[in-house]
Amino acid sequence: MIRHTVKKLPKNTYSISLEIPWENVSEEYKKAFTQLQKALAVEGFRAGKVPTDIAEKHIMKEKVYQQAIQSLLSAAYDEILRAEGLKPVASPKIELLKAKEKEDWQAQITIAEKPEIKLGDYKKTVKDAKLKMKKPDIWVPGKDKSAQKADPEADKQRALNEALSSLIKSVSCEISDLILEEELNQRLARLVDDVQKIGLTTETYLKSKNLTIDKLKDQYRREIEEMYKLEYVLTEIADREEIKVEPQEIETLLANIKDERERANARSNAYFYAGILRKQKVLDFLSSL
Repeated sequence: MIRHTVKKLPKNTYSISLEIPWENVSEEYKKAFTQLQKALAVEGFRAGKVPTDIAEKHIMKEKVYQQAIQSLLSAAYDEILRAEGLKPVASPKIELLKAKEKEDWQAQITIAEKPEIKLGDYKKTVKDAKLKMKKPDIWVPGKDKSAQKADPEADKQRALNEALSSLIKSVSCEISDLILEEELNQRLARLVDDVQKIGLTTETYLKSKNLTIDKLKDQYRREIEEMYKLEYVLTEIADREEIKVEPQEIETLLANIKDERERANARSNAYFYAGILRKQKVLDFLSSL
């Protein structure tokens, strides 16, 4: 039986240590080998008809163990989440710490849960931020006063941006490092791909921007933390204010998509569009304060 212990870490992160008896590994290895053997085809034998002694020469042990431990950890992970009542919001980080034949194996799984969000008096924060943006019109001699009038929509957007910035600073919401690192790695990978497409090396690109890789990582990490924090804050406000999206609103949105194939794809992702509409409703709510 696989044994586990759970340790709570800072920022709504949990570390799960697993002790996997060799008997479990051995049993799962046999299952994995049988599955790979059924799919194996070698000269003189059709797929599924290769004798075991020949299959053992063509199927690498590493591949069998990889499939076996993946199956073992996947089942154990689901069982542990149910038993401990954990609800991760990101992909787990899985590390195999010990993996020797005929010995018990050890693994560690790190997961991140939704952060605890303390909004405080968010309505006051928003109102105060918007008030700071309001300045009386100052007439400058020699200039057409009508030309100095600000664009109402632009002013509204600037006020909202200031309000959101104030919210991010005032609200308590610690994002797990596991979430931040996952997004950071994805951004860095995209950057490398984009830079290579234009024929540059990452080092050359960073030098042209007067950046080091550490400075870039710090910049990305701050941006990612603010992005996630804002998403969680807006969701929390939506829950607090009972802001919902009605089915008819989704239908109205889908009806505006003329292409049938695009509309069908959008309908299959209705949950995604509902999330966008709900977020917009929250932004409208904050603008109205």
